[in-house]
Amino acid sequence: MLGWGVERLRADMNRLLALLFHQGVLDEQFLQLQQLQDESSPNFVYDVVNIYFNESEKLLRNLRALLMDREFSDYKKMGIHLNQFMGSSSSIGAKRVSNVCVAFRAASEQNNRSGCLRALELLEHEYCYLKNKLHEFFQMEQQRALAAGVRYPMQN
Repeated sequence: MLGWGVERLRADMNRLLALLFHQGVLDEQFLQLQQLQDESSPNFVYDVVNIYFNESEKLLRNLRALLMDREFSDYKKMGIHLNQFMGSSSSIGAKRVSNVCVAFRAASEQNNRSGCLRALELLEHEYCYLKNKLHEFFQMEQQRALAAGVRYPMQN
């Protein structure tokens, strides 16, 4: 019975990943990240993605704060935050988030405040979708590991 549950969870995880790849949410970099995980670091992907989420939350807050300032004119600073966000998104395979960062950066390079506000809204939407789906994936992974009898730390 346990083996069947493990296989069903694995199939559900594969279906979710296939959906995220099909939607363009993730790219092959996420698979490469998974390949770095092994028995000696069974939580590697989870840990890296959690660091990404923590840093991304800070970057999103900084971007929003910059744009909400009525006296805002430091588009160069915004570009620095966007480059950080784009780089970290690319490193975990967050393709759609990274693509929105490119469009956001283009608006910031044109000093287009309204374009930046629209891009920020889209960036927050894509980021939340990614975060929710990866949280769902990690929950399934935890359930699979527990069903297989592997120790796995509790997730937030």
